[in-house]
Amino acid sequence: MKPYTKAFIPYKGYYTTPFSRWQGSMQNDNAVLLGANTARRWFLEKKIDPTILDYMYFGATVAQKHWFLSHTYAAAILTDDQKFLSALFVNQACSTSTTILNLLAMDMELEVYGVGYLLTADRCSNGPHTIWANPLGPGAMPEREDWMMDNFEGTPRHHALMVQTAENVAKEEGFTKEQCDAVVLRRFQQYQMALADNRAFQKRYMFAPEVTVTRKQKKLLEEDEGWFPTTAEGLARLKPQLPGGVVSFGAQTFPADANSGIIVTTREKARELSADPEIEIQIVSYGFARVKPMFMPTAPVPAAEMALANAGIKVTDVKAIKTHNPFAVNDLFFAKKFGVDVMNMNNYGSSLIYGHPQGPTVARAVIELIEELVLLGGGYGLFTGCAAGDASAALVLKVG
Repeated sequence: MKPYTKAFIPYKGYYTTPFSRWQGSMQNDNAVLLGANTARRWFLEKKIDPTILDYMYFGATVAQKHWFLSHTYAAAILTDDQKFLSALFVNQACSTSTTILNLLAMDMELEVYGVGYLLTADRCSNGPHTIWANPLGPGAMPEREDWMMDNFEGTPRHHALMVQTAENVAKEEGFTKEQCDAVVLRRFQQYQMALADNRAFQKRYMFAPEVTVTRKQKKLLEEDEGWFPTTAEGLARLKPQLPGGVVSFGAQTFPADANSGIIVTTREKARELSADPEIEIQIVSYGFARVKPMFMPTAPVPAAEMALANAGIKVTDVKAIKTHNPFAVNDLFFAKKFGVDVMNMNNYGSSLIYGHPQGPTVARAVIELIEELVLLGGGYGLFTGCAAGDASAALVLKVG
């Protein structure tokens, strides 16, 4: 596969909300409504007319009311029906945003339209409890499913807790609890870099959603919720979640709520919309992979290998690496296979520390990767991350 040459992101043509903790400040809002309304507020505040959009991909993974038409519903809110914006619903679990960016890049490459948009919105809080018709069951009793909790237990074909997939990799590779704890502590320290100087780094891209407190009260959510102070001593005291394992609750992520948006367009339009036309952000390539069942943390490696190969570069050509790392094991495996320093990945934060709202997780990681590359003076960046079902997706970006 050849690298993409026509897909660009305007500098500052993106946002992510803070990540709200599970059952936190975003728990009272329908994710579709909150995501679309937040995106519209962002467009208007940036003085960008949302009707410039030709197409939108709406990403979500946790069902909400009005999910069947959530993509066109969100599009109607975003443009306030001043343009009948077409949209497509996308759900690829944790890789949703990666896949949407690839779809947008392909559309740009084929010159299908001029301006595309990624909007992802998820609420893990108050996950739906669904009832499915079962006419052949005893007395036609229905089947039930807890959308979040049941699906955290693995695919219907291969039942395993998500943490079990991490333990399977750790056992095969010989990783220890001490190694996992060391990675977590480093990731916490890196997140503190984003909070330094009154959150100067996060304020480069973060946008506050207006969330519902009560029926009569709303507020702006300005900062991440859910993360907690981390020390080596505290991590050492935490026992592994599974008997004989290496992954404690401190070495894995937690559910969250959020929404994010990214504009993808042509080089010329990106310059027009950019906060700094001298900064060029290009989507270069995409990679994907699926590995043997119940070894999810290994999947980001072959996906990254494909993305790098498609870009025509090596990992040594990359200036910054970001990962979706629901477990510290993910980063240990990636670093081992690529021969990179595990402590130099994920500057300024990662899902291991600030949480995982599913669809928007990668969008935030990519946005942070862009901002890090800008601070470094440009260069290639690599994102890769796993997804439920032992799958993964990766992107190579270039800031110049």
